[in-house]
Amino acid sequence: MAVYTLTYVYRDSTAVLGPLAAFVEPHCYDLCARHADRMTAPRGWDVVRLPAVVAEEESDDLEALANAVREATIPRTPEEPTGQGIEVGRRGHLRVLRSAPSDGGNLR
Repeated sequence: MAVYTLTYVYRDSTAVLGPLAAFVEPHCYDLCARHADRMTAPRGWDVVRLPAVVAEEESDDLEALANAVREATIPRTPEEPTGQGIEVGRRGHLRVLRSAPSDGGNLR
């Protein structure tokens, strides 16, 4: 199972071995821990090894994302609109509204 992503910076003659990339890019190579440990670069190149992200942290992020998506897809029942007035007439699909009193129905 891949846990590292290997990239190259040709201009600097550097190989970078870091945490598994979130998306696929050209010239990036995903490696398992065994192959990442045995990885060597061409003579004269530097190798930068960044620590891999702990799988537990990744699962927490993934779980948080899944919960957010799940929350967003829950159908919500529309609440009764407030402050919309009282219907006093109708013509076809149009309604005539009178403003509702803001003091709970007590007119002065």
